Amino acid sequence: MNKLIGESSPYLLQHAHNPVNWYPWGEEALEKARVEDKPILVSIGYAACHWCHVMERESFEDPETARIMNEHFVNIKIDREERPDLDHIYMDAVQAMTGAGGWPLNVFLTPDKKPFYGGTYFPPTKAYNRPSWKDVLFSLADAFGNKREEIETQADTLTQHLEQASQFGITSGLDLKIPVDELFTRAQADTICENILKQADTTWGGFGRAPKFPQTFAISYLLRYHYVTQHEGALKQALLSLDKMLQGGIYDQLGGGFARYSTDEKWLAPHFEKMLYDNALLVDVLCDAYQITGNEIYKDTVTDTLAFIAREMTSPEGGFYAALDADSEGVEGKYYTWSKSELHHILGEQAGPFCEYYDVSGHGNWEETNILWVQQPLKAFAEAHGYDADVLKAMLAGCREKLLAVREQRVHPGLDDKVLLGWNALMAHAYCKAYMAFGEEGYREAAIRNIKFCMQQFRIKQGDSAFYHTWKEGKAKYPAFLDDYAYLIRALIAAEEVTGELAYLDTAKELTSFVQSHFADESGQYFYYTIDDQNDVIVRKKEVYDGATPSGNAVMAQNLWALSIVFGEKALAERAIGAVSGLAQTAVRYPTSFGVWASQLLQFVKGTAEIAIVGKEYQPKMQETGKWFVPFRVLIGAEKNNNNFPLLTDRFKDNETLIYLCKDYHCIKPVFYMSEIINLI
Repeated sequence: MNKLIGESSPYLLQHAHNPVNWYPWGEEALEKARVEDKPILVSIGYAACHWCHVMERESFEDPETARIMNEHFVNIKIDREERPDLDHIYMDAVQAMTGAGGWPLNVFLTPDKKPFYGGTYFPPTKAYNRPSWKDVLFSLADAFGNKREEIETQADTLTQHLEQASQFGITSGLDLKIPVDELFTRAQADTICENILKQADTTWGGFGRAPKFPQTFAISYLLRYHYVTQHEGALKQALLSLDKMLQGGIYDQLGGGFARYSTDEKWLAPHFEKMLYDNALLVDVLCDAYQITGNEIYKDTVTDTLAFIAREMTSPEGGFYAALDADSEGVEGKYYTWSKSELHHILGEQAGPFCEYYDVSGHGNWEETNILWVQQPLKAFAEAHGYDADVLKAMLAGCREKLLAVREQRVHPGLDDKVLLGWNALMAHAYCKAYMAFGEEGYREAAIRNIKFCMQQFRIKQGDSAFYHTWKEGKAKYPAFLDDYAYLIRALIAAEEVTGELAYLDTAKELTSFVQSHFADESGQYFYYTIDDQNDVIVRKKEVYDGATPSGNAVMAQNLWALSIVFGEKALAERAIGAVSGLAQTAVRYPTSFGVWASQLLQFVKGTAEIAIVGKEYQPKMQETGKWFVPFRVLIGAEKNNNNFPLLTDRFKDNETLIYLCKDYHCIKPVFYMSEIINLI
């Protein structure tokens, strides 16, 4: 055993029995490097990472390789999901050095934590135009001993580069006298749409070539742009992207839930790991698509995905687990794939149409086995093959149920059972969206249960606004990052919408004040990723890129804008406007990388509907708004007047429940039915 044996991260525990003398990131390892004047090897990955497992089997479990590592380096293993701050810093360094990044991330540091060399996967022998891992180790050990000055210079240069990368936005050039509808223009919104559609795959959906990621932020923007402009091309590409994903192997046709990305342009062959955040973000956008179209396929997919989350990704305490591995029994995708003979044995005479519908063949559609995927929508397939569509649908559902029962008996992929604050907040938000769209009470209960769990288990001190980042088996640790707070505030705002309980907004405001006090940059416009008293990182980074998860800065801009309306606080609005203004040009040019920013810019162009509902029946009327797609809104309600909230001041009328539509707190004549409000919007 090595020093990882006492850790809670499943990824670190996977390496606890390696012959490498792994340490977790911490003062013990860093002090050892300083005292012994040794370079540090930091190896970063995560439990569901396929190539992390490959490198472990090939190199980290090999005694001779471990001997070299132990002799020449202080070796530190990091779970990127536990310490995304360190992953961001050292990933940026490796990308600056090599032009590429990924996991496993292997980066070499001087004893004072500055990076000087790095890469991703290294094979045990020279291959794939990559040097062998042993050659890398020997070369760097030699260079550290004999070319120390060059290494220190390289490390200083890289560190300066990392520091400069976070200097944007230090001074605010925003003129707050300019009206919002002049600061952000329809022309900008149009160009964002054009630039997204330039990258669109109009045959298979999605954006760009393989590998293909869900790109939910781009889809979300197109749906919102269509809402504002009625642009049919935007709607068509958004729905095509969702439809092709739902038909593909990236979606688990039996058990629900989405894999992280597709390795091909047709969404057939996924990288089979299932991440909590992908499923949360896809549920969000599928709820939007359902509200726009009424297409039951989107509802069914949300139902099956949330059933998967409840079945496989929810802890007894109400937290959501982080991820499911891509591998089982050491083979990627083994849990999810089928042979044709196996299906015939299980399904009997129903196997013929089932295999035809899901593209199952004797030779296989992927690496001599079969991934279930749909090449034709059910109605079109039924018509082409002479089946009754309803009968076929019922038969396929019965077959899936049988196969899922058989699959349950297989060796399951590894579960990463740590609970991350930010990712949980994303899923809680998705449950709120699903409740609004479908009115299923169980979704609201799951969301509120999880939010209460997060508020209780992640707080550093009860009554305080400081939180931890990760939790497992009753123990939370590591200071929470900007994303954690931003996503949690967003979930609290959504919780008020589904419950009508204003206390959630008060908590959101408290946490926002905490973020402003402890994460703000010098301009007061953007936020650092790490809290102000965290001192084990070489730089404080500012993250603005909307990648696999939304930028904490972008989500904070949304939160600030919503809370500025709810509480009537102009300073919050100015900060939101300033942040979006500073990145507007970037969002226009690169919208697939700044999709959340782009949607907030579009909201400034369109304007925000302020909906207040006051009266005894306010809660069911709040829920009724979910029948419609109204993305740019603030929704607030109460039984009586509440002077703490401008929108709820002087609104109550005896024996009536009234709905107000306002802008800048000026409300038109109240109405009794939400449908009237929708028409007015």
